[in-house]
Amino acid sequence: MNRVAVLVVSFGTTYPQTRQKTIEATENAFRTAFPNTKVFRAFTSNVVISRIKAHEGLQIDTPEEALDRIKDEGFETVYVQSLHMIPGIEYHRLLQQVTKVRDRFSKVVVGKPMLVSYIDYVKVINFLRGVGGTLADNEAVLFMGHGTSDRAFTAYACLDHMLMGSQHYLGAVESYPDIQFEINRLKKDGITRVRLQPFMLVAGNHAHQDMASDKPTSWKRLLEASGIQVDAQLKGMGEYPFIQQQFIEHLKKQLKEVK
Repeated sequence: MNRVAVLVVSFGTTYPQTRQKTIEATENAFRTAFPNTKVFRAFTSNVVISRIKAHEGLQIDTPEEALDRIKDEGFETVYVQSLHMIPGIEYHRLLQQVTKVRDRFSKVVVGKPMLVSYIDYVKVINFLRGVGGTLADNEAVLFMGHGTSDRAFTAYACLDHMLMGSQHYLGAVESYPDIQFEINRLKKDGITRVRLQPFMLVAGNHAHQDMASDKPTSWKRLLEASGIQVDAQLKGMGEYPFIQQQFIEHLKKQLKEVK
């Protein structure tokens, strides 16, 4: 009998509570969707892995280590699903890691990140427009994306543009559009109250420190300094069943395409 392993790969987070609500919750959704498989976990961030080991005594595998473990346990078929939001640096590094060991398995299928096709964008935009419920004319939701230094940075500007007119905005902490760009838009649109929320799988370090903290450079403080009231929500995208299901659908789609 050909046993199947599912390897769920994310950047990871050092915050245990959001890890449980987002990454573990998504892994459990995969267990439900693929009941005849064994689900494994891997993080792509070596920094996150080392900090978890130092502070919690837990050993999280890198993708290479997880694939070695899967092979050692006798699996010949492995489905790898990225939990990255965009096909950026971390995702392409994962593809390289999988390529190195592909010939050790009889079948390897890799599911794509959240945002790849136009249909993906439309689905995610429709979902994001519903976050925050009914908004008054002076209220808005501002999402903080991670950002990237490679060409995939355009994903955030595209999302921000597609959200235009919906009282929902999306910036990036490490690329474009940045917080000052978004503040200018909010003020121009007459927004005086903002719900601030991460557009990231987890509510990790960026969400706690760069988004919601009282540091002078945090998005919360910069918005308040501009006269905008802020309600910061530390809720990662991975907490939403819709987002979990999108990753599952990406893997199922890839399975249909790879025979």
